[in-house]
Amino acid sequence: MIITRHFIGLVLLLTTHQLLTAQLRPVELNNASFEGVPHDAVTPNQWKSCGLDSSPDILPGPWGVYQKPTHGHTFLGLITRENNSWEALGQKMPRPLKKNKCYKFKIDLSSSPAYAGYSKPTRLRVWVGNTACDRAQLIATSPTIDHYEWKTYEFFFSVEEDYKYIIIECYYKEPAFHYYRGNLLIDNISAFEMCDRA
Repeated sequence: MIITRHFIGLVLLLTTHQLLTAQLRPVELNNASFEGVPHDAVTPNQWKSCGLDSSPDILPGPWGVYQKPTHGHTFLGLITRENNSWEALGQKMPRPLKKNKCYKFKIDLSSSPAYAGYSKPTRLRVWVGNTACDRAQLIATSPTIDHYEWKTYEFFFSVEEDYKYIIIECYYKEPAFHYYRGNLLIDNISAFEMCDRA
């Protein structure tokens, strides 16, 4: 009888430890450096296009964009248009982000002076939701990306609910007095790690 109680206690302790450890593990995105065969209007594997008019581009190569990636062999290109439309993509995360928890992540961003006339600077917006392409909560907005070299940006956030999906999009600078043709280059999204503050 005593052995059974100790065994049950040990099983409960190990189960609790595993659950807590799983919650503390970083949430890693699939294909976080957008690897694929360079091509225009092709969404990288493990991602889904969430834009209205066209799909993102796998670069370098298409549209005259020849920057080198910061990680792997390729990176992502997104554009904004004069008709108030922009490109976006998303994916289901391997594990949901948990309500009221602090997370942080890093991402490499740049712009291109080429990109077939879509040459104005834009900014990054990152959303989370519970269905594909659902924009329930905005978790990150970059400053206007007006540099042609890669820079790493770090963001801290907490979510209001448990969320399973992430959406990454290119958007107009603020204040934007008109819609315009711009671009954003993205590479090497880090895992979402737990942090002490948001």
